[in-house]
Amino acid sequence: MMARPVCLIVNPSAGGGRAGRALPSVERALRAHGLEVRCELTRDLAHARELARSAALAGETVVCLSGDGMVGAAADALRELPDAILGVLPGGRGNDLARVLGIPADPVEACAIIAADYSRKMDLGEVGGRAFVGIASVGFDSEANRIANESPSWLGNLVYLYGALRALATWRPVRFEIELDSSGERHSFTGYTVGVCNSKTYGGGMRAAPQALLDDGMLDVMVLESVSKLSFLTRILPKVFSGTHTREPSVRALRAREVSVSADRPFTMYADGDPIAQLPARARALPGAVRVLVPATGPGVDAFSDARSDPSPATMGR
Repeated sequence: MMARPVCLIVNPSAGGGRAGRALPSVERALRAHGLEVRCELTRDLAHARELARSAALAGETVVCLSGDGMVGAAADALRELPDAILGVLPGGRGNDLARVLGIPADPVEACAIIAADYSRKMDLGEVGGRAFVGIASVGFDSEANRIANESPSWLGNLVYLYGALRALATWRPVRFEIELDSSGERHSFTGYTVGVCNSKTYGGGMRAAPQALLDDGMLDVMVLESVSKLSFLTRILPKVFSGTHTREPSVRALRAREVSVSADRPFTMYADGDPIAQLPARARALPGAVRVLVPATGPGVDAFSDARSDPSPATMGR
């Protein structure tokens, strides 16, 4: 069967204008692959949700040229539509979902993934009725995220490191309490961060949850307990980029289908780079909630529990 027409949804300001600058080349590349393309520019995340839902209901493949925030918004809109297909072209600063899926960093090169029309079902996370594709975090991480979002675009990917260093300067430890699933299992600790992870990375390649899988129906809950600021700076932060921070005694990894998080002072939880909820908050996994276009082979297959069981042409079942 012929590939469905593409609705290319673009946040032109994503990545400090990177997506807007790439748009003409991306449109040409998609058409050169033989795809019928319609382009829509977004005003905000709510508008992106509207555009994604309308396009999917019209039988179009929804392709986002943006950062993870808009990808998450589109996935949120598509999760209740069983025939919807989502494509990802990296256009933001972090592009962590594309990185985990093995999608090329060059959005023009990544158009070949859209044209190949190969897809897998992917889990989402949900907080407060809104879905996310990557990691929802709160505490030090969310404060660093807030600072990064307010930082100048010329910093590029360094904006996340800049945000972390700025947040560290004024950081005070927090008393967190988490409850896993409905079993009543509770953990209380003083520390930096709770990360509720559907995917492996955030912040432009920080491997916060290196064991997380996109199709296991579970959330990896990463906890960083209190250490000195010097230890955080010299032992924890450098190792997050390789995922070896999980070997540190101050880092704990838990797994759950649902998790509740509260703290002893107010915090905003961030997911996919944007605020998603105020504490206390409850997150849950949404198994197989959206079908996403992915490379059929390559490094991205390790994001899934079984690289051979689910991959299928997106045209199957139409």
